[in-house]
Amino acid sequence: MSGLLEPGAHRGTELTDDDAVAGALRRVEIAWVRALAATGDLNAGEAERIARALTVARLDVGELAREAESSGNPVVPLVAALRRAVDDERLARAVHRGLTSQDVLDTALMLVAGSALRRIGGDLTTAAGHLAALAARHRDDVMPGRTLTQHAVPVTFGLVAAQWLAGVLDARDAVAARASALPVQCGGAAGTLSLTGELAADPIATARAFAGELDLQWPSLPWHTRRRPITDVGDALVGVCDAAGVIATDVTVLGRPEIGEVREGTAGGRGGSSTMPHKRNPVLSVLIRGAALQAPQLGATLHLAAAQAVDQRPDGAWHAEWPTLRRLLNLTATGASQAADLVGGLEVDVAAMRAHVDAAADELLAERGGTGDPGDYLGAAGRFVDAVLDRHRG
Repeated sequence: MSGLLEPGAHRGTELTDDDAVAGALRRVEIAWVRALAATGDLNAGEAERIARALTVARLDVGELAREAESSGNPVVPLVAALRRAVDDERLARAVHRGLTSQDVLDTALMLVAGSALRRIGGDLTTAAGHLAALAARHRDDVMPGRTLTQHAVPVTFGLVAAQWLAGVLDARDAVAARASALPVQCGGAAGTLSLTGELAADPIATARAFAGELDLQWPSLPWHTRRRPITDVGDALVGVCDAAGVIATDVTVLGRPEIGEVREGTAGGRGGSSTMPHKRNPVLSVLIRGAALQAPQLGATLHLAAAQAVDQRPDGAWHAEWPTLRRLLNLTATGASQAADLVGGLEVDVAAMRAHVDAAADELLAERGGTGDPGDYLGAAGRFVDAVLDRHRG
């Protein structure tokens, strides 16, 4: 997770690294203690005493990672470390009691995902604002339309930017929907809340209280082997990378020297070459394209694991989700941040667009017999731009 071979990964690392996961795991255990106090046989004073101890407990993330191999997941050594931090043996036994490792880890990953999704949503909102400004500014600026890599009919750069904006708004809507519906995991050893039933009169009420402590949803029953919550998050993340990838790919094409209709900004000296001082590389577009090429395979791995989640708790398929989801969260958080920077600094050469339209007029106007002004053949392009801008404002 150092980012040496993942330029820009620092933009999202703190959301998904081991410290973030360990912090989320700790929050889950504290929330469970408080849920038991609200609905079970642990009184409020004891719960807060435990919660204070767990809050200040020292966690050596490197040691937890090494010890996780012995049990197959990091929750077992985490619980041991947290129990050691409670100075009363009876109260220490209350830590994690009624939960299983998958409850804690799944819930912690939902917390990590929530933080990342909110960050991503914010960056998409920023990108949308920049794209709306581009669409409005260039609503009537004519450029060649291209289909299957060849000249088609005239379009406007405002329409191009509006299409980018619509894709970003779609992605943002999906991210917001996922962020607002992240579920708690709470089932106990085999999804029956059997031990919780001994600790509380109404184990479902305890599960609901647990969800409330973490601002997550109680999904009516455990989802140990129904992995839709994970794949839904993955699908939303892949959708973000898809939308950003379209923008980045268009920018790399339109920014080629022989086209030169748009180019990336050069904030902070970005885009330099190690050997050719004349180059102005579209670095952000290149990195976003790299993310967009990786994301679908990560999403597919989540679906593959979901289809192998057997019995009451899965063997190996669950474990395959952890690094995959974390990688996809980091990749998307990075790409969304880079996309906001890309469209915010985009330089548009309207003169080059018009020159290309004039030079290719015969081809661009062939549909109408090759005569007239290109601006007369835009049909509903302007109204399409206005419709997307209305959606953005609404």
